[in-house]
Formats: sequence, C-alpha cells, structure tokens
Amino acid sequence: MLHPRYIPLVLKQIVRHRTRTLLTITGVAIAMFLFIAIQTLQRSVHDATNVAAGDTTLIVYRANRFCPATSRLPEHYGDRIARTESVRGAVPFMITVNNCGASLDVITYRGIPQDQLEGFAANWEVIDGSLEAWHDRSDAAALGERLARRRGFRVGDSFEAAGVTVNVAAIIRSSEPQDQNVAYVQLPFLQQATPSGSPGVVTGFLVRVDDPGQLEAVAGRIDEAFRHDVEPTHTSPEKAFIAQAGADVVNLVGFTHYLGWGCLIAVLALIANAIVLSVQDRIREHAVLQTLGFRRGLIARLILAEGLFVGIIGGLLGTLGAAILVHYGQFTLSNEGLHILVSLDFATLGLGLAIAAGVGVLGGLVPALQAGRREIAPCFRAV
Repeated sequence: MLHPRYIPLVLKQIVRHRTRTLLTITGVAIAMFLFIAIQTLQRSVHDATNVAAGDTTLIVYRANRFCPATSRLPEHYGDRIARTESVRGAVPFMITVNNCGASLDVITYRGIPQDQLEGFAANWEVIDGSLEAWHDRSDAAALGERLARRRGFRVGDSFEAAGVTVNVAAIIRSSEPQDQNVAYVQLPFLQQATPSGSPGVVTGFLVRVDDPGQLEAVAGRIDEAFRHDVEPTHTSPEKAFIAQAGADVVNLVGFTHYLGWGCLIAVLALIANAIVLSVQDRIREHAVLQTLGFRRGLIARLILAEGLFVGIIGGLLGTLGAAILVHYGQFTLSNEGLHILVSLDFATLGLGLAIAAGVGVLGGLVPALQAGRREIAPCFRAV
C-alpha cells in the first residue's frame, strides 16, 4: 500500500507532461466509454431475452408470422385459451407499428379491451394525465414514459403513426419493460383505425399462467388445441419470444462482446505506453530518490499509483459520458413491435470503474518492476 503522504508526489508526476497525460486520459475515457456502452447494451439484451424463474407470461401469436401485421387470430380464441389448464387469464391485443424492422425509434400501438385496462394498470404509475380520460375517448392513448420523452409528446397532443391518429390521455411509468415504449389504445378503435384491421381479429393474446414452472407445458397445450384450426398458433414465454423476434439484434449485440475486450486491450496499451515513456524520462530522478532513502519497492508503488490514477480519471470521464448518453438518449431496440430497453445500472458503472482502475495498475506493473530493480549507479549514467 502507498501512504497518503506520497499522493501529491504521484499527482505532480502525472501533471508534469500535461499533453501526454491529457492524450492518455482522453484515450482511456473513449475506450471506457465504448466498453460501458457495450456492457450496458449486452446486459439490457440479456435481461430482456432470458426467461427468469418467476416469469408467468406467455405470448400467443399466429404460427409462422414474421411481423405483427401478419399475425391475425380470431378474438374468440381467447375463451378457449382461458379454459386451458393452469391458465389464469388471456387478454387479446392488437399491435400496429410504424416500422416492423429493427430500429431505435418505433411507435407501437397496443390495443387492449377497455375493461382489461385495470389489469395492465396494476404495474403503472400515471405521471401525467389520467386513465379516466383514456376511457372517455375512443381515440385516447396511454403512452409509456420512454416513448413520450423520446418523441416529446405531452398530454393533450395528437399524433399520427402507421396511419393511426390518437390523442394522448395519459403518460405512464411501468415496471414492465414492454410498457415503457408503447401507446395503449382501445382494441375496437385500433381494429377499425388500422387499414389492415377488422373487428373480431387480433394480433395475439397475453396469457398469465398460475405456475412459472408450467410455462412450456401450457404453451404446448395451447398450440396443440389450435393445431388443426385455420389459424394455428405459436406460443412461447414473453422473453423467449423477444429473443426470437429480435434474433438479428441479439446476435449483433453478442458480436460486440469482442469489441468490448478490444477496448480493454486499448486501455492497457495506452496506460502502459504512457507510463513506460514517463519512467524512461525519470530514470535519474528515481536514482536521486533512492539516494534520499526511497526504497525500490516504494518507487515501484509510486509508478503503480500513477497508472491507477490515470486509469481512474479516464474511467470516470468515460463512464460519466456513457451514463449521460444512455440516460438522455432513451434508446430502445425494437423489432416486430417488441422492445429491448437500453438502460444503465450502478452495477455496470461500478464494474467499469473497477476495470479501469485494475487495467491502470496492470498497465503500470511492468514499468514499475523495471524501475524497482534498477541499481543507483547505472541510473546516473543513463542518458
């Protein structure tokens, strides 16, 4: 460990070569910015696509559909689904999107029966407007907070997307990721307002299961019940369905894992190069320190502390930049009307800072060992 009284000496060495230090810290900050952004994206995809032990939600779509518009199921399927063993309830819904492909800016309408709103609203916090206004107007929409922020919508505004015009009645905050980027409207309204819609036809069903351990079994029973119908179904857990619908996005995010490791290697090379150059410039100074009573181990620790400070400063700047971008960017990866929210948490921030500090120490390790092993006399003869 380094005694706190030596910290001013370490900081003085860091600021002696301002241009070199500034470039090094900038490089570290950029690399850590990319690393944090990549880690955030990977964690968000993992959370959105991996079925947890307590998940009880199934999604029923038409088999072989490739976009919400191609999934057309009779609304009366809901009664048969609700009678399936271990099913707590089935809610029909209709999805209309302005862009079916992968995008960062998609408006998704989700039509639900008016009398089923309370079931969805159990996880909501109305931050503006009211749900009573949603009931009063057939074209009213309850917007997720993230969608409202990204598009700048306010209560009372009207907007049009995918050929459907709605009026904003409420803005909601929800614990469910899929609620944060959609506009909830009344099902009959969306069935009539959508060019491809028709009464009695829905996109799919949201099914609640009593026992999380029965998800796959219930999905199999539902699909078997409609196997020979004109409109067969495909049922899967909600998160598994998101993973399937956004397979291209998931694969692309998986590739960025290697980019993240590349960022760490770049940080290591930058810090090591800067410290090596700094140590080479101070060979005689280290000899003087040894004559003044500084032991070799202390000199090595001073150099390690230098790498640690550079890593932490650069890591802080990069992490702060990534946090600001993610917070104000409100990014959402959307595909086929399903959404993966990109959000930052403190665990990812802490991981980034810890890695920056660790890489800083690692980058200064070899120069520190070299400086700690030098004899005094050869250091005074060094040019």
